[in-house]
Amino acid sequence: MQLIIAEKPSLGRAIASALPGRFSQSEGALSSTDITVSWCFGHLLEQAAPEAYDERLKRWRLDDLPIIPSKWKLTPRPKARGQLAILRRLIKSADRVVHAGDPDREGQLLVQETIEYLGWKGPVERLLISDMNTPAVKRAWQALEDNARFQPLYQAALTRSRADWLYGINLTRAWTVTGQQAGIKGVLSIGRVQTPLLGLIVRRDRTIEKFQPVDFYPLWADFATRNGTVRAWWQPGEQHRLDDQGRLLDAAPAQALAVKLPDQPAIIKSVEQKHQRQSAPLPYSLSTLQIDAARRYKMSAQSVLDCAQRLYERHRLITYPRSDCRYLPRDYLKGIDATLQRACQGEDTLKQWHAGIDTTRVSRAFNDKQIGAHHAIAPTGQTPSWQTLSREEQNVYMLVVRNVLAQFYPPFEYRDTRVTLEALEELFMTKGREILQVGWRALFNTPDDDATLPAMTQGDNARVTQCEVQTRQTRPPEPFTDASLINAMTHVARYVTDDTVRATLKETDGLGTEATRASMIETLLTREYVYRQSGAIRATQRGRGLIDALPESLSGPERTALWEQRLSRVREGSDTLTSFLDDMAAELNTLVSAVDAARLDQAMQQAGGEQPTSNGHQKTPARRKKSARRSTSTARKSTGRSTSKGRTKQ
Repeated sequence: MQLIIAEKPSLGRAIASALPGRFSQSEGALSSTDITVSWCFGHLLEQAAPEAYDERLKRWRLDDLPIIPSKWKLTPRPKARGQLAILRRLIKSADRVVHAGDPDREGQLLVQETIEYLGWKGPVERLLISDMNTPAVKRAWQALEDNARFQPLYQAALTRSRADWLYGINLTRAWTVTGQQAGIKGVLSIGRVQTPLLGLIVRRDRTIEKFQPVDFYPLWADFATRNGTVRAWWQPGEQHRLDDQGRLLDAAPAQALAVKLPDQPAIIKSVEQKHQRQSAPLPYSLSTLQIDAARRYKMSAQSVLDCAQRLYERHRLITYPRSDCRYLPRDYLKGIDATLQRACQGEDTLKQWHAGIDTTRVSRAFNDKQIGAHHAIAPTGQTPSWQTLSREEQNVYMLVVRNVLAQFYPPFEYRDTRVTLEALEELFMTKGREILQVGWRALFNTPDDDATLPAMTQGDNARVTQCEVQTRQTRPPEPFTDASLINAMTHVARYVTDDTVRATLKETDGLGTEATRASMIETLLTREYVYRQSGAIRATQRGRGLIDALPESLSGPERTALWEQRLSRVREGSDTLTSFLDDMAAELNTLVSAVDAARLDQAMQQAGGEQPTSNGHQKTPARRKKSARRSTSTARKSTGRSTSKGRTKQ
């Protein structure tokens, strides 16, 4: 019997429906004459709690840290025991096993660790599926690979899993116990991703609070030209007091010039025009989908992921959503007319957009060389049953379809014009844009021609009709929202100064992964490190105090870059799991010894900020807010266990 182990039930059912033969349903599996398809539910196993290695580690004590297992153990998740028993029975009857986890690092880990845990010693084949539609699954089935090819990927995933456990368990225990010594109740959770993420939010809040607005003084003048009036802005020279963006910080020169300008003659010094062509934005990765849905529909990152997952698994309307890629395979173009026609049925806006496509166009989005484990999110070509979709699911689906339809529209074309005028030997500048072809922008928004300038020629005369000096103020950065925070995690290299680290972060996924970023935000909310306020995400007093007390090496994104460098080398075979974890154990000795109760106590007292409850009321400071009995019971829980794919404490 050939046993196929899928990552999740929906994938298992998709595989069975694509394979030849008649499959019958049994508990936890689908079976035909010679093939059985079963599945995991994400991670069926998790890293064992410290007390599984030694009962006395159930109690949190600084003297026991760092905890470094000599022989690592996995334990079944509580709700997974039944499915593990089914897989154990099936694998005993199997003569071939096929690994059908998602084609990424975590997907490789969660199915392979299950196969090894169940004691299978024979060869394993690898089935790589990123689209659950029957034709795609059939093509993947014809291209099975030897799972041995993916051992380096598995080793990298296993290294990441164990390193996250070591990091989260040891540092969470160290700072929680130290916090209790300082009178701070509850668990102080530390993680490789969640703590730098909290650091980003805390530092942004502090920047906003410390921001001192500065006045600046733009001067505009209206110029009457042969074909109409234009408004242009004075360009003060370097002899004036300017900020780093060229804004005038002293009103006197602008005011003095404004007195002289009215009715003065002027000349058009230069007219520069550029014909611009702009291609459609690429199809979505998960992060870019979360960013757009958050901006357009005010959805949280987690709700976007949940909707996309349902559209993929339950409704089968889109391809695998947890993708970090924005390109599609050339193979997707086969039957593209029918695919997109079915995808747009039943919705007037989509049908209108579909009517304008030209499938003979092949955009830069269709590039096999740019695709790794997954391709971009795209419609599968299933006809939507709109009445079964929630409003949020409809919104997310329409965004996905729109970005793929846009690939078959003409480019957006426009002419940019930049005009420099001179009056009283001072330069003024204005810009305009003329839309030549709306193209794909018709699916997003239609820009108007309000900024179109009247026709002007270099050397033409003009005259100043009126002018005004304005008083404006510099503004602080905006607080993070779900959209801007996901964007910051994706492009976290912007927040580091070291060139080497920045380069590494640009080459990797950034902070967290496509699958975990939304859950990391929710984790910070659940642990009351941050709160939402009118769409903004702000740090609480507890979150601020923790970041202030921690060494900078724990609260910055640089560690992610260093880890990813090592994990890449593990995947390439030039580094090893053992070496990585040995180095980490040595570092943990230093980090654990550096915990400081007095510093933590002082940081919490001086942190500022609020500690709001779920109903928005302000709590008392973190160090007095919970009972000692609640703290003791919470502190004894393991804080580093994996709960689902990609959910190990980070």
